[in-house]
Amino acid sequence: MPIRRVPPRDFQALESRRRRAARLFAKAGLALASIARELKVSRMSVSRWHRQWKKSGQDSLKGAGRAGRKPRLQAPELRRIATVLRQGARHQGFSADLWTLPRVATVIERVTGVRYHPGHVWKVLGSMQWTVQKPAQQAKERNADQVAYWKTVRWPELKKTLRSSGPGSSSKTSPDSPSSPPSAEPGRPAGKRRS
Repeated sequence: MPIRRVPPRDFQALESRRRRAARLFAKAGLALASIARELKVSRMSVSRWHRQWKKSGQDSLKGAGRAGRKPRLQAPELRRIATVLRQGARHQGFSADLWTLPRVATVIERVTGVRYHPGHVWKVLGSMQWTVQKPAQQAKERNADQVAYWKTVRWPELKKTLRSSGPGSSSKTSPDSPSSPPSAEPGRPAGKRRS
């Protein structure tokens, strides 16, 4: 399952866009709709910026900084976690060399002291550029020659015999079904006989 990554917001670019809007507000005669078109933003945003600009000046359009909660793990901690994960699950005391979200959550808590719910660990792994990997499962008894024979000879034979049997019908009222009632001769329906 590919993890969809949202690109980080460029707060400096957003602030410079608001400052540009303030310069356009200062020009006389420009409609807010034309400013919105020029800056490629919604008219509601431009209207909100204009109200702030009129009330408190250009300084009111400065950026508020980072949005949302700060990450609980910093880059050095993520590197330590990646190093431990590369060593393998068995090296960390697990029975099989397979990483699961609960196991990764346990390792994160051991290495950093930060506790994550296993359901949120995939976000941490995504920030480390790790992706979901499924182990390829093959039978131990697998024989490559028999598989090739099945694909090239046996399966095409089966497909031919299935096609030649003709189309089937699951309907009980199919014309060929022995349980379907006999129908009258084709043509105009006959009237009821009077006795």
